[in-house]
Amino acid sequence: MGTEIVSQVEAALPVSIDSERLTKRITPRADSPIEQDKPVGQRTTVEQAESVHTEQPVEETKAAGIEKPKIRRVICKLRKACRLASTNLSKYPHYLPVWDHGEKYSPWEPFTHIEHGKDADPSFKDLLIEESKLHHLTPSTGSEVTGVQLSKLSNAGKDQLALLVAQRKVVAFRDQDLADLPIQEALDFGAYFGRHHIHPTSGAPEGYPEIHLVYRNGGNGEFESFLANRNSSVAWHSDVTYEEQPPGTTFLIILDTPEVGGDTAFVNHVEAYNRLSPALKERLHGLTAVHSGFEQAEFSRSRGGVVRREPVKHSHPLVRTHPATGEKALFVNGGFTRSIDGLKNEESEYLLKFLVDHIGRGIDYQARVRWAPNTVVVWDNRVTSHSAIVDWVTGERRHLARITPQAERPYETPYVGEAK
Repeated sequence: MGTEIVSQVEAALPVSIDSERLTKRITPRADSPIEQDKPVGQRTTVEQAESVHTEQPVEETKAAGIEKPKIRRVICKLRKACRLASTNLSKYPHYLPVWDHGEKYSPWEPFTHIEHGKDADPSFKDLLIEESKLHHLTPSTGSEVTGVQLSKLSNAGKDQLALLVAQRKVVAFRDQDLADLPIQEALDFGAYFGRHHIHPTSGAPEGYPEIHLVYRNGGNGEFESFLANRNSSVAWHSDVTYEEQPPGTTFLIILDTPEVGGDTAFVNHVEAYNRLSPALKERLHGLTAVHSGFEQAEFSRSRGGVVRREPVKHSHPLVRTHPATGEKALFVNGGFTRSIDGLKNEESEYLLKFLVDHIGRGIDYQARVRWAPNTVVVWDNRVTSHSAIVDWVTGERRHLARITPQAERPYETPYVGEAK
C-alpha cells in the first residue's frame, strides 16, 4: 500500500481550521473508533505506500517563537503552475491529504459492536427497491447495484446492506452522492455500522482524521518507480487486522479515477476456507496468529511520516466466524499476519505461506471492481482481502476516501465435520 511525487500541482487548498476546534474534532468519541493500516517490509501493500507518500515539502510554522507540529499537505507548490494545469485540478480539493504530526491518540478501548446484518430482512425489500438492479460480478464473489442511493437508506435498508455485503463480500454501488455531501454527513452515514477507525499513518482531509485517503497522482515516472523492485502491484491485505477489533463493513468512495485502470481486486476468504480439505480445516481450528502494526509504524517513521497512535499487535483465530451469516473464513493476510502462535518458526512460516498463497491464487473466488465516477464500493473486511491494481501510465489521479467502521473482536466457533 514508495515515495510518490506530484507531477501536476493542485489548485484549491484545504482551509486551515482553528487548532482548538481541531483538537475537539479529533478527540475519539464513544461512538467513533480510530483506525490503523498496513505493514511493510517484503509485505508492503499498495495502499500503505499510498498512505505515507511525500508529495510536497514539509511545512513548518511558528507562532510567538514556538514551533508548531509539522503539517504535510498535498498543496500547490507553484501558483502559476496551478493556473496552467487547470485540466488536472482535483475535483474534491477538500479531500486532499494532510498529515498532522501533532495528532496523537491514546490506545483503543474495547467497545460493544452491534452487527446490523444479523437480523436483517433477507428479502432486501428496503435496500433493493423496485427500480434497482443487482448484477453479480462472479458466481461466488462481488455484485454491482444501480438504482439505490446509499445516503437515503432507512435503518432497515442499512441493516440489509450489511447483510448483502456479508453474503456477496463486496458490492459496488453506482451513481452515488456520498462524495458530494459534506464530509461530516458521509461520516454520520458510516457511523451506523460501527465506531470510526482513525488510521495511524495515512493522510486525511484536514479536520476529519476518521477518513483514510488513498492518493496517487500517476505521473512523473511514478509507475516505473513503484515497480522498480517488484514484478507486480498486487498486494493482498485486509485492513488494519492488527487492531483488537478490526473493521467490518467498509466503504470506499471514488473521488478521481483514471478513465481506464486503477481497479481494485477482492478475494473471498469464506470460499478460500471452503476449498480446504476437512483434515486441514479441522487442524486450523483452535490456532491463532499474530497480526502486527509495528512494521507499518516504522515504515512511516523512517520516512518522516506521522504515527498517530503507538503500534499494537493482537492474536486472532486463523478461522473466523461471521456473526451475520455464520460462515467460517480464513482470517489471515500477507499484509499484517506475522506468525502462528504455538508453532516453531519454520512451521509457522510454511503454513502461513501456504494459506496466503492459497488465497492469492484463488482466481475462481476473486472479483475485480472497475471504478467509475460516483461509485461507492462496500466490502466486508472480516471475510475478504483486497489489492489496488497500479496499471495506468496516463498521469491521471487516483483519489479515494475510505470510511472504516470497526467491528467485533474476531472469534471462532467449533469445527463441524462434513457429512459423509
